[in-house]
Amino acid sequence: MEVKILLSGVMIAAGWLSYYLFGRQLLFNFQTAYPLIRQMNETQEGLIAPGAKNYTTVSVAAMGLMSAIVCFLVLRFCPLYLKICFAAGAVVCAVMLWNKITPDNRNMFDSFCSAYCKFVPDDELRLAMYNRKPSQMKLRLHDMGLSTAFIPEFKKE
Repeated sequence: MEVKILLSGVMIAAGWLSYYLFGRQLLFNFQTAYPLIRQMNETQEGLIAPGAKNYTTVSVAAMGLMSAIVCFLVLRFCPLYLKICFAAGAVVCAVMLWNKITPDNRNMFDSFCSAYCKFVPDDELRLAMYNRKPSQMKLRLHDMGLSTAFIPEFKKE
């Protein structure tokens, strides 16, 4: 009985960890990366290179494959109570992260800027994204005569 309880706890932790590693990246791609890439392309074609969308698509495929492998292993080799524990851990992690992974969250916007600055052809805008400075990004976009609508307003910290 004690072993079953310990295994249940391990599976809850494993479900939480697998969602944190793979599901969080999928959420980031669908809720932050793709929308910001689309908004940047709507602002001006070529503001961000087409490789950014390809990069995100590869990330989605890799994370989807890893999630599928983990789910297959759990579904194939675990008894029902461990499957339920694994799913419970994943659901807890999903609930914890759901509202945090949006472009309006400063950490997620900064993560986008750090990862996708290499796809921006304009040197000054790329440097502002690399340094995670939304105010400098807005200044550069104003200098270029473009809209800054895709850059969220953050509270002063």
